[in-house]
Amino acid sequence: MKASLAELEAIAAVARHGGFRAAARELGMSSSALSHAVAALEERLSLRIFNRTTRSVTLSEAGERFVADIAPALAVIDQAIENAGMASSSVSGTLRLNMAAGAARMLLVPLILEYGRRYPSVDIEIVTDNALVDVIGKGFDAGIRLVEAVPTDMVAIPIVPTLRSLVVGSPAYFGSRPRPLVPGDLLKHRCIRARMASGRLYRWEFERHGQAALIDAPGSLTLDASDLMLSAALDGAGLAYISEASIADHLAAGNLISVLEDWSPPYPGLSLYFAQRRQMPARLRALIDLIREQNASR
Repeated sequence: MKASLAELEAIAAVARHGGFRAAARELGMSSSALSHAVAALEERLSLRIFNRTTRSVTLSEAGERFVADIAPALAVIDQAIENAGMASSSVSGTLRLNMAAGAARMLLVPLILEYGRRYPSVDIEIVTDNALVDVIGKGFDAGIRLVEAVPTDMVAIPIVPTLRSLVVGSPAYFGSRPRPLVPGDLLKHRCIRARMASGRLYRWEFERHGQAALIDAPGSLTLDASDLMLSAALDGAGLAYISEASIADHLAAGNLISVLEDWSPPYPGLSLYFAQRRQMPARLRALIDLIREQNASR
């Protein structure tokens, strides 16, 4: 009749998230395994804790009492674990992060290497992947993505509040061509097209004074990596639509010329994201604290 701590944590997670999928992500297990574990406990206790339908999972009346009874004990255990972690003088282990290659280039020096200097006992592993992956299922502590790509059931911590992409070309490219003044002018230019991780071609997005424009940029060169697009633009192969942060030095040096800046407003930037959990690894907590410190200093 006894329930293990893991089973009680599973019950609390399902109750907290209102479903098995998000709870399973927090606990690092499959939804089916979690559902079976909860059902087995209910059978052993002869108690229906959750009412299940095809659309929802809710606590039964008895389940509400059960969760209310175990919550204080779990909170005490959580506090004991947190106190034990605080008593340790070092943050250690392996911090595994997943992000797109462009984000890795942007954040390597100011965030990742700074973290390494502060916590030399932590091994850092960065895996770059342009496609969105299941960070929990793949064994990562967290991921870093554009805000719009962060799964809705994840906790998000802003790192770079806003970003901006610009249309750029080399002085040689513009030597014999007029600069576009409105997005529609791009249809008369040679553009370097972008292939997304999903396989679709990216349509260049613009907006000014509430007026939006999507341009299917014409061109004979299609690439799937921003560093390749930058190299091609620097060589005069055409216009590229690239993150301003990655080309700032080239703009300042005059190697690239930006156009349509008034049609290129900022958009929500990068966030660290991770599954909500009752016991956060100290290595991840240290990264979150560093991000918040850097945000406060901006």
